[in-house]
Amino acid sequence: MKETENIFINLINQHKAIIHKISKMYMNGVEEQRDLFQEIVLQLWKAYPTFKGNAKFTTWMYRVCLNTALIYFKKDKKKIDKIHLDENIDIIDVNDSEGKEEKLAYLYTAVQELNMIEKALIFLFLENQSHREIAENLGISEVNARVKLNRTKEKLQFIIKKNGYEF
Repeated sequence: MKETENIFINLINQHKAIIHKISKMYMNGVEEQRDLFQEIVLQLWKAYPTFKGNAKFTTWMYRVCLNTALIYFKKDKKKIDKIHLDENIDIIDVNDSEGKEEKLAYLYTAVQELNMIEKALIFLFLENQSHREIAENLGISEVNARVKLNRTKEKLQFIIKKNGYEF
């Protein structure tokens, strides 16, 4: 059991950026993002025994993370009296340009206007997933993934322009 735990922890540490990005795409507030992060890790741990290695670990991980985020998002929307204390969460990269942080904040704010599936599409696109990989992760056809992704990118561009964000 200890060996399984160590392998799991190493895999999570290697790919925790995926979890951070999903948490940030689906939740606005810092606490909500942390809660979703923890929920995703818990669900990955619970589902880990089902990972057989037939696909890449990251492919399996994307699917579990996105499913967890979708379920969590639905539950979170039902909660009453949500208060956002701090929406500026991100680890500052000292090698990062000043403008990049601002652009990321614009992107995450614009993404909040997308529906749950559109968020998943954009996330997978930003992760450089091919149309085939996106289709596999979302359980849809490759053609459907391509069409939905193009429509979602157009919608996101409209939202960015509508809100006056500058890139």
